[in-house]
Amino acid sequence: MESIYLDHAATTPLHPDVLMSMYRAHQDTFGNPSSIHAFGRKARQHLDKARRTLAASIHANEKEIIFTSGGTEANNLALIGVALANKHRGKHIITSKQEHHATLHAAEYLESIGFNVTYLPVDEKGLIHLEELKNALTDETIIVSLMAVNNETGVKQPIEEIGDILRNHKAYFHTDAVAAFGLLDFNVETMGIDLLTISSHKINGPKGVGCLYIKDEIPLQSLHFGGEQERKRRPGTENVVGVIGFKRAVEITLEEKNTRQTKYEQYKNKFLQVLQNEDVDFSINGDLQISVPTIVNISFPRLNVETLLTNFDLEGIAASSGSACTAGSVEPSHVLLAMYGHQDERTKNSVRFSFGSHNTLKNIEEAARRIAKIIHRLKTTT
Repeated sequence: MESIYLDHAATTPLHPDVLMSMYRAHQDTFGNPSSIHAFGRKARQHLDKARRTLAASIHANEKEIIFTSGGTEANNLALIGVALANKHRGKHIITSKQEHHATLHAAEYLESIGFNVTYLPVDEKGLIHLEELKNALTDETIIVSLMAVNNETGVKQPIEEIGDILRNHKAYFHTDAVAAFGLLDFNVETMGIDLLTISSHKINGPKGVGCLYIKDEIPLQSLHFGGEQERKRRPGTENVVGVIGFKRAVEITLEEKNTRQTKYEQYKNKFLQVLQNEDVDFSINGDLQISVPTIVNISFPRLNVETLLTNFDLEGIAASSGSACTAGSVEPSHVLLAMYGHQDERTKNSVRFSFGSHNTLKNIEEAARRIAKIIHRLKTTT
């Protein structure tokens, strides 16, 4: 039985061209990029090229790109690093209840050291309301951090409108673009974005590397201490091989952006069509019309997410609840709790399916048929 991977929102397979670029780098680019000899200069050249590629992908300047260990570190650096460097200007931060934990836990830490945080609610479509953002802004607000695409529902947030609202406010605008990069177009200048997070392993690149775009001249306090790498903003010898793989993944993602969009839209439509044809009882969490093609979050009434995921796995289907696993039990998704409240059964019976390079129309159809059989079998035993 073929195992079918429907969890690309968690991580993606390494692209063969990315792997080859890293293999070559392991062979001939081992110098420390801070060294002044030829071996170091060669490594530095690779970093510079990658920095230019990342910057160009979002219409930024190469000096505004900081390489990190991934999206979590970049989000932490964006919130905590900027908050600490700007606390003399105010101590109020705005984010939303459905952000990734890398943002939420950073915000909670800032609360513990004296900052005030407003967590915007989201509606049942998975959207924040712009009026609530406007009402939350004060003279003390220094950072607004709102994700571009939710990683559990795939719902796109009104990033351009948020940028417009903040143009005449002193608050810096950070967006977590981890689930959006390669699917949406970003021009940080025209969109009014001051900080933006990207992660390599979500675009068929290696794990352990990502970046933070930070607009030039925004004060930032480093969260680590050591050398003066990354223009004194993120010390530590750079992960040169990882950055080389990251660069190649970005290039491929941008080259194939349009064809991937079409392909993944076909996957999602086929998946939902088969479930409907097989008479599966389900509903979709979030507004399908404003979501990216790679993610669909589905509620299966009168079933339990832990039972669903276990049975899917036994039938070779890899999917996710999008939530943390604690002490052997799957906790309700904080995103769905924000959308529906604690009493709604959708917080306990929903599964995220996410499509990508490991899929074909054939295995998408096969996965949906297996899932339909599982749902019907579980319904007869409950």
